[in-house]
Amino acid sequence: MRMQGELETILDALIDCRFDDDPTGPAVLTDMRTLVTIRNVVDALTAAGAGHLDRLGVAQRHGHKPIALLIEMGYAPAVAARMQRIGTSAVVERTSKHAADGAISGEHVDAIVRGLNQIGLRAGEAPTAESWAEFEGDLLAQVLSGAKPAEVMARAHQLGDHHADDTEGGRPAKEDRNLNALDIGRTDDGRVAVSGSLDVVVGEKLATAIEKLSAPVPQPGGSKDPREAPRRRADALEMVLDMAAGAGERSVTALPAALINLSVPADTPDKSALAFGGSITHSTLLETSCDGVVVMTIVDGERVPLDMGRSKRLFTASQRRALFERDRCCIKCGAPASRTQAHHIAHWSDGGATDLANGCLLCASCHADVHHNGWDVYMGPDAHPWLIPPEVVDRRRRPIPAYNRRFADELPNAA
Repeated sequence: MRMQGELETILDALIDCRFDDDPTGPAVLTDMRTLVTIRNVVDALTAAGAGHLDRLGVAQRHGHKPIALLIEMGYAPAVAARMQRIGTSAVVERTSKHAADGAISGEHVDAIVRGLNQIGLRAGEAPTAESWAEFEGDLLAQVLSGAKPAEVMARAHQLGDHHADDTEGGRPAKEDRNLNALDIGRTDDGRVAVSGSLDVVVGEKLATAIEKLSAPVPQPGGSKDPREAPRRRADALEMVLDMAAGAGERSVTALPAALINLSVPADTPDKSALAFGGSITHSTLLETSCDGVVVMTIVDGERVPLDMGRSKRLFTASQRRALFERDRCCIKCGAPASRTQAHHIAHWSDGGATDLANGCLLCASCHADVHHNGWDVYMGPDAHPWLIPPEVVDRRRRPIPAYNRRFADELPNAA
């Protein structure tokens, strides 16, 4: 059916539709289901139209961006962005057919599109056509089984984590520290506007700290806390800043890192998840278990706790002072010791001991390089840590001494 002229007829018919003056429950329910199908079909057609406008370059010819054109037509910004995403996606052929039949909503289609984008965003190598089809089929099955858009995205994060773990150089965007950013600016009325994007581990630390400090505080006399949740979170941020400002008066070795909760399925550790941030890859699981106060809970298939991780995997304050004395700074880049984390050379989760012979100091960025970017650390015969760069840095992968010993006059052979 050609749209031109037909849509006006359909529109006029819908405008004339009314519920009966004395409706029955079953009749209204049937009509509502039909309206949902109509809405889904309209969403699919609108997304297709947005795709045609983009391919035809209509917005560009009028000096607009495609989304801006949709907004000018009357779509809310969020809806315009959704339609543009769906309309320009090239990997949701089966999903589009279900949407065109009215079987799934635009929000669910968008969840599949965004989920597929998430899977491919930080993969070390692009998924094959067969892999894309498999991923789409998995997410589509979630939708058709009744999953909500947020649940579809959670499943996509799991698939993306598995794919990133299985490909050379793969790493999900949510775990990539290189994408971290924080902006602090001024609004027109002189207030401070804060915005940013953090990887899942740093975000977990922030969310955990804010959650703990933003709980409602009963007022004198027992009345409820009058502050709304956004105000309580802002007050919690101020407390975090005040505590950080006072940290200089105490020993940095005595300051605990932010407490984060990590759930690890006993039979499928690749499905480990943070309390706030959701699923993480196995490599990030190893990284988070190196340092910081991480409460690791081993659970069975029904998420019943089997064992609670203990802080024995954490380097004690005295051990950290010993590491400070030996390494003096980040062994890779030379960042001050106060900004470093204690790294297990042999991963604690793989049986590595929490002792000086198995530890070294790494700043957050270099810590990520060791876990994700091909750098290796080993303890040399001189009882000091040495680094082995990846082939992209040094094709021969020659050992490099720790930063504080790199410029010493004499060093023993690293072999």
